[in-house]
Amino acid sequence: MNEYKNIKESENEITDEFSFFDSWEEKYEYIIDLGKRLEPLDEKFKVGENIIKGCQSTVWLTSEFRDGKVFYKADSDAIIVKGLISMLIKVLSGHEPDEILEAKLDFIKEIGMMTHLAQTRSNGLLAMVKQIKNYALAYKSVNAA
Repeated sequence: MNEYKNIKESENEITDEFSFFDSWEEKYEYIIDLGKRLEPLDEKFKVGENIIKGCQSTVWLTSEFRDGKVFYKADSDAIIVKGLISMLIKVLSGHEPDEILEAKLDFIKEIGMMTHLAQTRSNGLLAMVKQIKNYALAYKSVNAA
């Protein structure tokens, strides 16, 4: 359970960072900056099978299972979306599948993201979360067998 606490700590860190900004314009600038800091995704992973369905823009997500933990890498052709996926990776990458599956991701609501995104972006964010959790579930299933 210690790892799960780390997920919550990462969520709290993002919530704290967002509390420094007074306007949504500043928050969007911060999200864009997070996207710019996302480690570039190797072109070999930018293939159809890694595209998240349900996103208006193109989002590629790949994962790797090492030492009992799931590690994610992603990219997007849209700067805001790239920032959104970078937050999810910051919170969830490097944790065990059960911890990822149990993560509530309250920070998304706490920072007001769902109310300030266009409906299509909100749906895309939910699709990203779903795909991240699907990878965790797949690794859990394979390693439980």
